[in-house]
Formats: sequence, structure tokens, C-alpha cells
Amino acid sequence: MYLQENKRTNLQIAIEHLNEVEIKPNEYFSLWKLVGRPTKRKGYLEGLVLKSGKIDKDIGGGLCQLGNLLFWIFAHSPLTIKERYRHGFDVFPDVNRKVPFGAGATLSYNYVDLQVKNETENSFKIKLWLDDTHLNGELFSKTDVNESYRIEERNHRVEQQFWGGYSRHNQIFKIVTTENSENEYLLVENHAIMMYDPFLENKKKTNNVHST
Repeated sequence: MYLQENKRTNLQIAIEHLNEVEIKPNEYFSLWKLVGRPTKRKGYLEGLVLKSGKIDKDIGGGLCQLGNLLFWIFAHSPLTIKERYRHGFDVFPDVNRKVPFGAGATLSYNYVDLQVKNETENSFKIKLWLDDTHLNGELFSKTDVNESYRIEERNHRVEQQFWGGYSRHNQIFKIVTTENSENEYLLVENHAIMMYDPFLENKKKTNNVHST
């Protein structure tokens, strides 16, 4: 539990560098350029991280939650995602998942970054804050945006590999709707090695049925 509390501290330090940041026309947003290296000297603590598909701890751990939130926000905006990375391992089952698998962004200083470019004539401002239980974020535009955005997962599949394990794959599409048109774009494509049995839950249910 202390690592979860440490994550809160890490997030609080990081969002101080991002809150109220304005992305003007033709400007790039780079998370690591703004946040910098997370170090003990800056007040960062040990938090949970993923290393080669295994849970570990390291200074600044937990900042991937910030990457996930910002990716989801940017995906619902006119901003263009230029750089985004995803874990090569799917570590946790979809228990209480609110967004599609792979609809986030992993972070690792400084080469695994999240970057977007403002290719519009509008300016956007990021707002981030923590309450008692959640990390929250909003994106504001200087002028009205006459479009709406939604995200769809497509072509999801689980494949058994020759070595006996499973891999998971999908595509995340961005659908942009205006008054007169609707266009869709392939936002990201995900491929990950599953670190759990994808049929474990079904097996448990089957066993329960047989035992009654």
C-alpha cells in the first residue's frame, strides 16, 4: 500500500509541471521535456513499475497512470499524437476496465515519451489535479471546437503462441464527427504478450457449475 501512496506523491510532483500548460498552434507537447527526470532529489519516491513483464519498484514509479490519462484526453481532441508507446506485456486481466485494452501510454525517462503536436490554428490548455481518490484531467480550447470524438476498439483477438502462452492484439480507432461528415483514423495498434491465462475466469465458472 505504501507504493500506492508513493505513486500519489510522484503524480503530484509531475502534474505541477504540466498543469496549465498551453499548447499553441504548431507547438509540440513532450511529457518528459516538461517533467524532466524523476529523481529522489526532486522528491520522487519508489513506486510500482513494470520491467520485462514483471512488477517491480523504482523511483518515480506510477507515472504511467499520467501517461494513460493524457493519451485518453489527447485522443478525444484535435491534437495529433506523434509519439506513444505501449507495454509489450499485458499484465492484468480486464477486471472493471473502463476503456479498451491498449488505450493508454507507458512512460520511461527519457526515451519512452508521450508527444503530441498542435496542427490546428487553435490553442489548448491542459488542466490536471488530484482529489482524494483519482487523478483528473481536462483539455480546454481557446475557441470552439466544432467536432466530437469517440474511441472504438476493433479487431481484438487473443492468439495462442507456439511456446504455449498467449498474445493479445487490437486496434484503436478515433472517429471524428462534424455536422456534415464523419471520418475515422487508426490511432494505435497494440500487440502484447499476456502474463495470465485469458481463460482462467471461464475455467473457474465452469468448475463452480460442476461442483454444485
